[in-house]
Amino acid sequence: MAARASWKGHLKVGDLVCAVGLYTAISASDRISFNIINRKTGHRVERAFVDSETGKPVDRDDQVKGYQLDSGDYIMIEGDEIAGLMPESDKVLNVQNFVPYDEINMLYFDKPYHLAPVTDDDAEALVVIMEAMRKQKVAAIAEAVLFRKNRTVLIRPQDDHVIATTLNFDYEVRNADTVFKDIPDMKFDKEMIELAGHIIGTKKGSFNPQEYEDRYEIALAELVKAKIEGKAPPKKKPKPEGKVIDLMEALRQSAKLSGGAKAAKGAKTSASAGRGAKKAS
Repeated sequence: MAARASWKGHLKVGDLVCAVGLYTAISASDRISFNIINRKTGHRVERAFVDSETGKPVDRDDQVKGYQLDSGDYIMIEGDEIAGLMPESDKVLNVQNFVPYDEINMLYFDKPYHLAPVTDDDAEALVVIMEAMRKQKVAAIAEAVLFRKNRTVLIRPQDDHVIATTLNFDYEVRNADTVFKDIPDMKFDKEMIELAGHIIGTKKGSFNPQEYEDRYEIALAELVKAKIEGKAPPKKKPKPEGKVIDLMEALRQSAKLSGGAKAAKGAKTSASAGRGAKKAS
C-alpha cells in the first residue's frame, strides 16, 4: 500500500518551483494502545466534560475556550474569534535562506517528514537543488502554513532522500542556563579523565537503530499475549542491588571490565582462527 502524503504543495526556491508532498517519517501506529473500560461491565468508558463547581455535564454548544486571569476569573474566547486568526495556507514551502547544517541546534528539531517530488519533472528540479545543497553542506530554512499553523521548516538532503523537519520556535525552547546555572566548576584528576577515555575507546561503534529495542513495548506485547492465552503474566526479574563506591573506583572497575571483555573477545577470535587453521591442515 502506497504511503499517503500528509501535505501537498510546492517548494519554492527563488524562481524555481516544484510540486512536493510531505510524508510522516515517524509513526506510533504500531504501538500497543488501550481503551478505558468499566471493570464491572466490560464496556468502554466515554469521557464527558462537567462543570467544576456544579458537577453537571456541559453540552458541546456551551463549551468555550477560556484564558485564566491572575484573579482566577476567565475571559472567554469564542471559536470564530480563534478561527479568524488562523493563517490561510498558500500550499507553498517558501525557502527564506540557506544555513550551514552544523550551526542548527538540535533542540529546535520538532517533527520529521520525508519530502518527495510529485512527478518526474519535479524530481529533476528537487535533485538539482539538493545536490547543490549537499556540495555546499547547507540546509534550507523555509516558511509555510502546515496543518493550519505557521511553521518554520528545515529541509536537507539525507543519503538519497530529502528530509523536512518542522522547527520549534525560539520561545518554545528552554534556555539551558536555567538548568545548569547551579553546577559548579570542577577539576578532575588526570587519571580519571584517562580512565573515562579508555572506557569510551573500548565501547566505540557505529549507530545502528536496529540494535536497540523498546523493552517496555515488548513487555507490553508479552503481557497482552499472556492474557489472551489465559497464562500468568510474565514476572519482572528483580534488579540486582548495586554497591556504592567512589567515582575513581567506579572508573577503574569499568575500565577493567571493558578491557577484560575486549581481551576475551580477541582471545576467542584467535582461538577460533587457530581451530580453523588446524582443521584445514
